[in-house]
Amino acid sequence: MSRPIPVPGGERRRGVPAATYRLQVHAGFRLEDAAEVVDYLADLGVTHAYSSPLLRSAEGSNHGYDTVDHAHVDEARGGRAGLDRFVAALHQHGLGLVLDLVPNHMGVADPSAAPWWWDVLQHGRDSAHAAAFDIDWEFGGGKLRIPVLGSADDVDELEVVHGGSGGDGSAELRYYDNRFPIAPGTEHGTPQEVHARQHYELVDWRRADSDLNYRRFFAINTLAGLRVEDPAIFDATHELVLELVRDGAVDGLRIDHPDGLADPKGYLERLARLSGDRWTVVEKILEPGEDLPESWRTAGTTGYDALAEVDQVLVDPDGEAALTALDTELAGKRVDYERLVHNCKREVTDGMLGSEVARLVRVIGELPGIDPAQQTEALAELLATFPVYRSYLPDGREHLDATVVAVRERRPDLAAAVDALHPVLSQAGTEAATRFEQTSGPVMAKGVEDSAYYRWSRFVALNEVGGDPARFGSTVEEFHAAQQRRAERYPESMTTLSTHDTKRSEDVRARLAVLAELPSQWSGLVRTLLGRHPLADRPLAHLVWQNLVGAWPLSRERAHAYVEKAAREAGTSTTWTNPVQEFEVQLHALVDAAYDDPATTADIGAFVTRIAPLGWSNSLAQKLLQLTMPGVPDVYQGTELWDYSLVDPDNRRPVDYALRRKLLRDLDDGQVPAVDENGAAKLLVVSRTLRARRDHPAWFAGYAPVEVTGSGAQHLVAFDRGGVVAVATRLPARLAADGWGDTALQLPNGAWRDLFTGDRVVSDVAGVAADVLLTRLPVALLVRD
Repeated sequence: MSRPIPVPGGERRRGVPAATYRLQVHAGFRLEDAAEVVDYLADLGVTHAYSSPLLRSAEGSNHGYDTVDHAHVDEARGGRAGLDRFVAALHQHGLGLVLDLVPNHMGVADPSAAPWWWDVLQHGRDSAHAAAFDIDWEFGGGKLRIPVLGSADDVDELEVVHGGSGGDGSAELRYYDNRFPIAPGTEHGTPQEVHARQHYELVDWRRADSDLNYRRFFAINTLAGLRVEDPAIFDATHELVLELVRDGAVDGLRIDHPDGLADPKGYLERLARLSGDRWTVVEKILEPGEDLPESWRTAGTTGYDALAEVDQVLVDPDGEAALTALDTELAGKRVDYERLVHNCKREVTDGMLGSEVARLVRVIGELPGIDPAQQTEALAELLATFPVYRSYLPDGREHLDATVVAVRERRPDLAAAVDALHPVLSQAGTEAATRFEQTSGPVMAKGVEDSAYYRWSRFVALNEVGGDPARFGSTVEEFHAAQQRRAERYPESMTTLSTHDTKRSEDVRARLAVLAELPSQWSGLVRTLLGRHPLADRPLAHLVWQNLVGAWPLSRERAHAYVEKAAREAGTSTTWTNPVQEFEVQLHALVDAAYDDPATTADIGAFVTRIAPLGWSNSLAQKLLQLTMPGVPDVYQGTELWDYSLVDPDNRRPVDYALRRKLLRDLDDGQVPAVDENGAAKLLVVSRTLRARRDHPAWFAGYAPVEVTGSGAQHLVAFDRGGVVAVATRLPARLAADGWGDTALQLPNGAWRDLFTGDRVVSDVAGVAADVLLTRLPVALLVRD
């Protein structure tokens, strides 16, 4: 066993969490409720609660990413009093708070609830808050375009209401339940005449794709981009949060969507300076092989890169050929994933983000000798070909250069336009370059995560945020190399397996990973189900069956909600904006068949019964890897037990903390649970590992692979963190067939104790036999005895 690479800083740096626990705070789980589970979090072993956004958000929001007022804690979530109670409970138990912060955008669905937006609508460019939003006033003829009307003719449905309750209580313009301010002195005349005098124009919602003149979060019209690159806007939107930091209520920060910011580096520098350099992570999705810019003042990412590393090492690469063959059969041709991604991204540039592309064209202006249509096409191709979410000029210039080369090769007809655009988009700090950077991220997210991931159903366990579905599994050696790099570069970055944005929870992915080991059996079941319940969109049907099996048993209502969202996101047979009723009826009938057709229900149940124990092994393995790998591990609410959730809002269902308390008490009384459906084995792994991280940080101050020998060596991932050795089983289906044989863990001679079971093993010249070490659990966490 080699000597562990030391993690910079050795002992945990002051203020850096040992581990966090993510809580989704909303009207159904308020800050007062969060305060009631703090003692449980302390017993579990985390050092910090990690809260979803808490500033005042849109009414009814269950996520908080639509902040409407940065000066107040959201009353529906408990308000300032609730926050104070929560923080007091945390401090009473020695815990801190990491707060999710949303600097890029503001919720504007209800203008009357967003004071800044209301003022801009009322006073236009003269508003004291006009500079806060990224608005192209010239393109709108001096007006802000609001895409809210059902059709252009609906302007006839407007009405003027005097003595409205929004804003300052003066007259309002209303369109059904939508309320808008009226500028002083313009309230007389017909509603249409009043509308024509305002600083905004209500337009057909379909014009959002082409005619909007304000920056949004992705393609969400009700989230308006903020200009936090302006110091005054930064100060106004961060005043309360920084006050909470200075007062000791908030100990760390999670920054939402830094890719939307004009200057992420400058933002993070200012935040670090004003927050006293608090531990801060960014919700940044890295493509395989991509690194954060070294100049950023951040501890690292929120962990999607770590999630991909863990998922990949538990997937059997040998299953790729058979599952590719099945996918080819269902699609009618071999899917070119790179081409699929490009086409999905072009649908985005030409559709929902057409307004952003058009604004980029306006900013760049006329290029000598280049036809405007060619310029637009070339920009769309560059955005659709860009290999990462965005560059951060001058960092990442190589991505732009490579993209230019790729587009010139694929589209020689655009060579002149691309060559003309290249120097314009390369000039760091210019509006053209910055807007291209701000646009490439949304194009990637909408084209890949929210489209291609739903269209390519070869093996959906890999269709995860931050992942690469085209890469089918990795080796143990690759995993170790990634962790050694993580220990050297970002030892305080967050790691995760489930978030509020993951497409499937960790336990669903762990169960689905088994399909890569049993591809023939899975293919046979899929063919049977498709023959019994045909659907014209066969790849989508394959996606549905994978997710139903991955989350089974789940309620009929959850299944229907998922498949409708998945089908509309895929956009191949139905869409959000144009639902195809006939197809959706067939799709829902397919879901009903899983519950109502006895043969289908039995087939699904039998298959799940077979793979569930193998999935549990994968779940325990991936959890141990994530909790012990270099970084700061996060546990998403409820996932300390089995959690078979699908995409939001399914993953925001209530958590049964009473059950978790009881099971944790049982474990603390000395029980070593079986690996079965109640999930207590996962709670054992989570609690014992978190407590070790909290109580013995020096045990996690390095990283070194541990050698495994014997016929089953490929079935173990083992590493020494400098005081503890983590041991995790991989590829459990093949292991069940082959057995451990002479597989052994090569540890230094002497006695070792497993923190999970309490069992004592002795390593000698032959090492520690795997079948002896892993008798009761498929994982172990060893310390010197």
